[in-house]
Amino acid sequence: MPDSSCIITGVSHSKREALPQAEIGIIGGSGLYAMPGLSKTKEVRIRTPFGQPSDAYVLGTLTGGKVAFLARHGRGHRILPTELNFRANIYGFKRLGVDRIVSISAVGSLKEEHKPLEFLIPDQFVDRTRHRVDTFFGNGIVAHIGFADPICPELARTVEIACKKVGVIAKRGGTYLCMEGPQFSTKAESNLYRSWGMDVIGMTNLQEAKLAREAEICYVTIAMVTDYDCWHPHHDSVSVDQIVAVLLKNAENACNVVRETVASMPKERSCKCGSALAHAILTERSKIPLATRNKLKLILNKYPQPSK
Repeated sequence: MPDSSCIITGVSHSKREALPQAEIGIIGGSGLYAMPGLSKTKEVRIRTPFGQPSDAYVLGTLTGGKVAFLARHGRGHRILPTELNFRANIYGFKRLGVDRIVSISAVGSLKEEHKPLEFLIPDQFVDRTRHRVDTFFGNGIVAHIGFADPICPELARTVEIACKKVGVIAKRGGTYLCMEGPQFSTKAESNLYRSWGMDVIGMTNLQEAKLAREAEICYVTIAMVTDYDCWHPHHDSVSVDQIVAVLLKNAENACNVVRETVASMPKERSCKCGSALAHAILTERSKIPLATRNKLKLILNKYPQPSK
């Protein structure tokens, strides 16, 4: 039976049951609402202490790996970036046993060198959001994780190699500017971000990366370049049909990259993501409110109060 803070309701199930387990989480962004190639699939809906995730998790086997797929914006693209329940999405993956997340996101390019239909595997983020909750902590517990390097280098390397194997042009390294949205940038903003040296712009991945680190889950972004942001002189001449065509081709390429990534994933983690909380929790365990301890026990139980 699952703990009372996280309840599964399966598509064809009428009562609680033990959660199926997965090893690798896949978050599908704009244009990617399913994961072709999954076998032995099963949908599960999870109610977390932080509310409902974006959609049901689709569990299955992909090139031999146990994966859980989640459509970030919900199937049918129903949820605004600001409306996303990032905490529930990441907590749900944690509850399923996921220790690595591959996140796929459509982005605009802020540099001529990052062309539509190419991918970027960023290693840094800059936050321009204003209305989002991006931590599991608070309500009586304080934790400060290290976030200087927000992307798992081991996972980024695996994705980079996968891109080469399937013939997708991808650059590793660069900065993803995360804006609030849902409106796109003004030209003044776009040119400002370019002057800062930003590489791509999107609306979703920074909060995922922060929460994944707090949950000690490895995280990587596959940023699919859809178009140039509005700074580009030819931006206004690009039609909606052209953008949709690029979006669909990017999604196809992303599926190929994900399949290869899962197939070549190292069995064991050698990075530091799995111990991100080891020295981050500052609050004495005895001072943490019971309700907060129960809410976060999936994350906290690994670190009992040190003996005095």
